[in-house]
Amino acid sequence: MTCGAGEYAVPANNGGTMDIEERLTAFAMLGAEWVLWLLVALSVFGIAVMLERTYYMLASRDDIDELRNEVRSRLDRKDLEAARRRLAQSRSFEARVASVALDAAADGVDAARERLGGEAKLARLRMERNLAFLGTVGNNAPFVGLLGTVIGVIRAFHSLNESSGQVTAGLMADVGEALVATAIGILVALPAVAAFNAFQRAIKARLGRADALASDILAYLVANPSSAERQPAE
Repeated sequence: MTCGAGEYAVPANNGGTMDIEERLTAFAMLGAEWVLWLLVALSVFGIAVMLERTYYMLASRDDIDELRNEVRSRLDRKDLEAARRRLAQSRSFEARVASVALDAAADGVDAARERLGGEAKLARLRMERNLAFLGTVGNNAPFVGLLGTVIGVIRAFHSLNESSGQVTAGLMADVGEALVATAIGILVALPAVAAFNAFQRAIKARLGRADALASDILAYLVANPSSAERQPAE
């Protein structure tokens, strides 16, 4: 078409669209093997997080019922120092949280309650360390597997087109690779989700036990404010 003065030809967009399609097709032709290796890597890191968190939670565990009874018996005798020493002997998060109330006893019940809230938040952060990775893997591994499936299907159609509709060994290999990617994605996600939920339940239970232990101490401070003032934390 001839353009007159002041007229400009409008460039077509087909070239740009085809260029994007060609690039995406070339990417798909690389195959889904890298997706499978990515899923394997995510699985390995997920297992490492599970083992590390399990050891961490077990290493900080204690018999809280026995600890609570011993602390309450010392509080009944109005022996804050003995209760403080017993809490210090425990390796549990529950004892660490509750001991903050005794450390702030000389400052009053309100100060002890505020300190407890802050220490409980810190304990939750420590116990939840790296759990976000498990949650991310559990939510996204199936989509990573689906990406591998899409890539495999694209390669399968490409092989079908090149063979003029004939079913070849390469076509079947691409279809099999696509199905394997989906299966592996689901297998990686399931244990990650299960472990994430299990750890969250354990953390909630431990924070609940810490709150129960701290409540005993707060109840003592409310009932015996003068006793707490006479025995400040060292």
